[in-house]
Amino acid sequence: MGILDGKVAIVTGASSGIGRASALLFAREGAKLVVTARRKAELEALVGEIEGEGGMAAALAGDIGEADIAARLVALATGRFGGLDIALNNAGTLGEMAPAHEIPLTGWRETIDINLTAAFLGAKAQLPAMLARGGGSLIFTSTIVGAEIGLPGMAAYAASKAGLVGLARVIAAEYGASGIRANAMLVGGTDTPMGRAAADTPEALAFVVGLHALKRIAAPEEIARAALFLASDASSFVTGSAMAVDGGVAINRA
Repeated sequence: MGILDGKVAIVTGASSGIGRASALLFAREGAKLVVTARRKAELEALVGEIEGEGGMAAALAGDIGEADIAARLVALATGRFGGLDIALNNAGTLGEMAPAHEIPLTGWRETIDINLTAAFLGAKAQLPAMLARGGGSLIFTSTIVGAEIGLPGMAAYAASKAGLVGLARVIAAEYGASGIRANAMLVGGTDTPMGRAAADTPEALAFVVGLHALKRIAAPEEIARAALFLASDASSFVTGSAMAVDGGVAINRA
């Protein structure tokens, strides 16, 4: 018996990193999965791995910036598996990296669109399906950048990811009485393709490691376990939170 038995979950950005680790963990805990990312081959491999372990999953490759992808994911979840209980809105990008006054408006808008607007559109499509089920759990992958610390060159990324905290809190307030919970994870440095791109030299990686009280970065599976907590009834009284999954960045001073 898994703690997500009978649940249906959408995971975006599922082809690698936190999204992939979370999809695998959710499936191992009994959830039926709908996964999305841009890379079709990687998604198909993920579905094959889930099914090879006895789970159930369906994939829809696409760009979360597409206008209709969120609705198509929900339709796939409800059509294939009968409903929707959990959504991990995880897909994102580092976006345009430059000092704030040098970021072009096009780069700013693209980062906001992928990291924040796409998550809003995801929630907009997911909420009616969860209301039809009598409740659910929305999870947004945010970050320490912008919420706990500021890092040079990351204005667009920080603003977009901090915006997810506000979005989660308003959804929590609006839909709590209907049994829907919404939370954001403030994720610390993690060994993912995006994390490696952000800290792409030994010196940069050492700096990031030093920000954490644990003096290391996370494995994607560690973040996935936090997402599982928020997805499951173990967190039944947790909503509107910006939950630190940060290795102690917020409290570290040395």
